[in-house]
Amino acid sequence: MRDRIVIANWKMNGSREANRQWVKNFLAQPVKLACRTVVCAPFIHLPELVEACRGSSIEVGAEDVNENVSGAFTGEVSAAMLAEFGLSCAIVGHSERRRLYGETDNRVAMKAVALVRNGLKPIVCVGETLEERERGDTPAVILRQLNAVLSVIRPSDLGAVAYEPVWAIGTGRSADPETAQAVHACIRQRLVQANAAEGRLVPILYGGSVTPDNAAGLFRQPDIDGALVGGASLNASSFYRIGEALCEH
Repeated sequence: MRDRIVIANWKMNGSREANRQWVKNFLAQPVKLACRTVVCAPFIHLPELVEACRGSSIEVGAEDVNENVSGAFTGEVSAAMLAEFGLSCAIVGHSERRRLYGETDNRVAMKAVALVRNGLKPIVCVGETLEERERGDTPAVILRQLNAVLSVIRPSDLGAVAYEPVWAIGTGRSADPETAQAVHACIRQRLVQANAAEGRLVPILYGGSVTPDNAAGLFRQPDIDGALVGGASLNASSFYRIGEALCEH
């Protein structure tokens, strides 16, 4: 049975006090969620978050990682450094990293390898731009991005694949459930093709303006196993409600 997961991606947000309050508010909710919950935060906040979440249901992950073991890479953080703090996973290939910092499919794949070698699970993001969607290139783009990763690691090494249509991130636009499901089914087919037993067990998450209001419709789809949540995850109650919606479907 596949894990069902909601992952918070705080991006470049948060403060020591705000983070403490977030954890307090989330853990104060009346019922413990039956799905997995992960918070991915900026590097500087990770040590305190690990301590704040110790013994709770919240896992902590990173928003990115460098693919190199060590060396002259000023400002970067290695997978071994993340592993030392007991993180469970890290996001790689987020569209903002690809678009703003020029990350290639190959570099995303190498980051995934670095994480796996250090015992962390990569959350691999894939997604198309609006122009690519309008040209009918969505399947080709998604499979190109996914194939780069599957050429160097096994499906069982993945923490999840997150489909995040670039045109829906931070725009308030979300793919309708049927549109998202069609892409998730394509991803599932490729994972199963890589390894039938392992591919069926990889969670596929949807990311792109997920809110408590649209979550339930997305989670009714057979291949949508959770969400990678951006803006709505900055509020602990909103993130909890998205998790609640996942647990109900």
